[in-house]
Amino acid sequence: MQLAIDTSTDIASLVLVQDDQVLAESTWHCGQNHTVELLPQLARLLDEAKVGIQSISCVIVAKGPGSFNGLRVGISTAKGLALSLGIPIIGISSLEVEAYRHAETGLPICPIFNAGRGEIATVMYQKKDNQWCQLVAEHITTVNALCSEITNKTIFCGELVPLIANQLRKRLRQRAIISPTQLRPASLLAELAKQRLEVGDYDNPVTLQPLYLRRPAITQPKHR
Repeated sequence: MQLAIDTSTDIASLVLVQDDQVLAESTWHCGQNHTVELLPQLARLLDEAKVGIQSISCVIVAKGPGSFNGLRVGISTAKGLALSLGIPIIGISSLEVEAYRHAETGLPICPIFNAGRGEIATVMYQKKDNQWCQLVAEHITTVNALCSEITNKTIFCGELVPLIANQLRKRLRQRAIISPTQLRPASLLAELAKQRLEVGDYDNPVTLQPLYLRRPAITQPKHR
């Protein structure tokens, strides 16, 4: 049985999967409360599926980019389970999970997360000859810079705020296919990890780290 954990953003998700069947799944708005809500949600999920934590044979985790706090909590929990239960761990890009739901279109797919400060986190994927390919690495950029690189009709997805979606439509016109913002269930994460699971392509639970793309802003303490 596999456990998939996605705490990349304010929407968190957990799923238990066995033999490609979803046993139990929970997707909820947790804001910045990942620390206090993740483990109780996991306990409820195990109870719903009527299985014990020892039944987990692999843990799959979204490794970012995304919320600094959310990623820290999700990956720390996943690594703790992997080490304590002696089971493998697989970390997958959160942006790749967003893109994967559109894989069968055959078009280039550009998932976007709002990175703040007028910037976005993005990457590019496409399914070619039945192979899922990463065309561009995850990186921080601006909408204007991204648009200057788009030459073909492309699907844009992810947590697109209205301002970003409007900028894409205005700059790219017919080349931009804007997918409505959707919940990102952890079952997508589990599905994406299936091929790696089958060939034993695991991560090292000691060295697996969140994909932040940039360090958090550091503020100076105020002195009286």
